[in-house]
Amino acid sequence: MSMSKPNNPGRRRFVLRSLAGSLALPGLPSLMADTVDHNSPVQSTRGAGTGARRFVAVGNLLGFQQKHFFPETPGREYEETTLLKPLAENREHINVYRGLDHGIRGGHFAVHTFLSGVLHHESKNRRDGNVTIDQFLADEIGKQTRFASLTVGSEGGIHGGCQMSWTKSGVRVPPITGPAELFDRLFMTESEQRRSQMINENALQASILDSITEEAGSLSKRVNQEDRSKLDEYFSSIREVEKQLEVRRRWADQPKPEAPFEKPANTNTVDDLPMLYELIALALQTDSTRIATLEIGGSFLPQNLGIDKSYHSLSHHGNDEETIAHLLTLETYQLEQFGKFLTRLAAIQDGEQSLLDSTAVLFGSGMGNGSSHTNSDLPIVLAGGGYGRGEFKKVGSGNRNKIPLCNLYVDIAQKMGVQTESFGTSTGSFS
Repeated sequence: MSMSKPNNPGRRRFVLRSLAGSLALPGLPSLMADTVDHNSPVQSTRGAGTGARRFVAVGNLLGFQQKHFFPETPGREYEETTLLKPLAENREHINVYRGLDHGIRGGHFAVHTFLSGVLHHESKNRRDGNVTIDQFLADEIGKQTRFASLTVGSEGGIHGGCQMSWTKSGVRVPPITGPAELFDRLFMTESEQRRSQMINENALQASILDSITEEAGSLSKRVNQEDRSKLDEYFSSIREVEKQLEVRRRWADQPKPEAPFEKPANTNTVDDLPMLYELIALALQTDSTRIATLEIGGSFLPQNLGIDKSYHSLSHHGNDEETIAHLLTLETYQLEQFGKFLTRLAAIQDGEQSLLDSTAVLFGSGMGNGSSHTNSDLPIVLAGGGYGRGEFKKVGSGNRNKIPLCNLYVDIAQKMGVQTESFGTSTGSFS
């Protein structure tokens, strides 16, 4: 590829059309630049496979009935509440937490901080923005599998779609919206002609990226401090695209696992929930990914459980007994399917332990009280992955003793083998 110098002195910009969209070299007022060719190294790491640490997060957009969720007695002798009853079979594999949250307000909008602890509009000047724990982990270990992470949810309902996962650059990760699409991602292998085409496309994109990398590297030696900061941000973007491109190149010519059953059809979020859980379990079992999220959002329709009301309007229950009863029907169903997911993971052998033993599974919501739309005192269950103690942990309350939910995320990251002392709004590691 040949590139000529601009006729007028000024700011040169290149654009890479790729899997991440566009990478445009930022405008640098302090000089103009020349173009050279260069091959940039891209890190490659082979996956560990059997026994590797995994992480799954399941989030509900409208919360759970706190009075029917939280027990009263801390420790292993906690009461089996209405909403925890569906988890009874896996009691020894779970911990229930009360008192954890992010210390923020915002109602529906703060729900999107469930896995980050940071409001999107307040993340601009933070080093990692409002990155969520799943994407934080995927950045570190995602290159070991075909899919760095899988984000599953709906593009319907409140706020127009799943907003559970966010990258460091503040970009929402679009969800896989149904079992049919998720099945295709996991098991449908492209034809030899298409795989060959993908290999050629990857090679072309790598060539363009190499040129851009060399261009930016040359500039970095001749710019002022202000422009160097801009370039540092740009290099970070390049490294992210390099990681994604390397994963694509490594997997483009390799067939996917054989499908264990026929492709399922999309029906509705309620009826599809068991199949989504099953496909996530298979994604972990086949080591297609080690990071997955599932958001149960506004498209979860009560009508599919025989309730002729909207989920959102039900959440504003105002302590009406009939409305709360309807909500408990919806929430119990969600906990039942989550319990079956845990049972499924526990039944899958992963080396000398079960897949549940290898997988930390977080379940909860960024909404504490759906009726008043508060984001404090979040319902949190953490299962498997070395967390199963069969305990109810009621943690510190009040400003002095408050423990951020992000402290638990630091602990999850460390158990996943990611060396970090902080995440989001953490004040340390949960102990």
